[in-house]
Amino acid sequence: MKKKIVIIGGGPAGLAASIAAKDAGIDDVLIIERGEHLGGILLQCIHNGFGLHTFKEELTGPEYAARYIEIAREKNVEAYLNTMVIDISRDKVVTCMSADKGIFTIEAESIILTMGCRERPRGALNTPGYRPAGIYSAGTAQKFVNIEGKLPGKEVVILGSGDIGLIMARRMTLEGAKVKAVAEIMPYSGGLKRNIVQCLDDFGIPLKLSTTVIDISGKDRVESVTLAQVDEKSRPIPGTEEIVPCDTLLLSCGLLPENELSTQMGVELSPVTGGPKVNESLETNIPGVFAAGNVLHVHDLVDYVSAEASQAGKYAALYVKALEAEKDDNLTENSESSVNAKSYAVTTGIGVRYTVPVSINPDRMDDLLTVRFRVANVYKNPEICVYFGDECIMRRKKLICSPGEMEQVILKKADMNKLKSGDAVKICLENV
Repeated sequence: MKKKIVIIGGGPAGLAASIAAKDAGIDDVLIIERGEHLGGILLQCIHNGFGLHTFKEELTGPEYAARYIEIAREKNVEAYLNTMVIDISRDKVVTCMSADKGIFTIEAESIILTMGCRERPRGALNTPGYRPAGIYSAGTAQKFVNIEGKLPGKEVVILGSGDIGLIMARRMTLEGAKVKAVAEIMPYSGGLKRNIVQCLDDFGIPLKLSTTVIDISGKDRVESVTLAQVDEKSRPIPGTEEIVPCDTLLLSCGLLPENELSTQMGVELSPVTGGPKVNESLETNIPGVFAAGNVLHVHDLVDYVSAEASQAGKYAALYVKALEAEKDDNLTENSESSVNAKSYAVTTGIGVRYTVPVSINPDRMDDLLTVRFRVANVYKNPEICVYFGDECIMRRKKLICSPGEMEQVILKKADMNKLKSGDAVKICLENV
């Protein structure tokens, strides 16, 4: 079987990419989704707050997904559901398996990776204690409550202040549970400010910063957890221990881009984000393989996921059209080195952890290019600066920057002629 564009994952990123590819003139687009429905994690996110940027109104997760699913159906986007991708080769052969088709392969001209992310498990936290019932990831608890109608527990402590944990603090409270505390090992929250206000402050739930769980008590079921404050090196401070009786511990300790398939096929990953390194077209080091959404880097808003994936879909379509034009002209396929020609590196300076993309080819970028990044700490009154070589070409003041909220700068194609050979685009914070 051959397809022009194959999209791995049918969540918000995969849906947006498929629609954009169709709009760009490629009709042969296939989504492969391991679940029984399109929409991904949005289907269990029944709280509102989605769609403010995309649709200019506030929607729940299922409502937001439904809008994209309906558009995809109107454009006749093909989707294989309940289908697991088990391998992708470097020459873009996708091996899949499903109950009705068995094991089969698809030869793709272009692939868009939109597999999303997963939660960091307890095993990655090195938390001592027994392994009793009552320990869940926040996403698992969300599925129990919102999809299956089951309450995981009645007295709850949440470790980690990521957005899912904050939202579940409110959700568990509304369902009748008592959330004793949200503990965060960092000196700042990992979630959006609006979620801290709406999910914790509005319900009187304490947020304990620079605090972690150092022990879990209970053999058959969680009976209590021991909290302790930590120093600047995240080591527990003796004498600060606090035993909190509870029957449930929810873990909201970060999300990891789902990139096992990417690694198998040879995609180069960022050591900071855990997602692929991409250029201005959201193309990886393998020509014709693109990435977008939480598989690329963890986003704070699904609207940004959709916008980013739409770009990936458009560029994948342009790639396929270029291949077709080359075949018509009896030319050879672009080599990997030509893909990276005339590219300028995007580097990070003080206060910036990473950028997406990591390189820019001005000849291939749109008139405007959004560069997204996250900062390394909480900074008050910083200046976000963009340098072309030694020249500062952009400076913007902000009241506050925090790791929980993604930042962005918009570069103009018209300004890129200021770059000289050997220069790099640097994004940094000043006045911090």
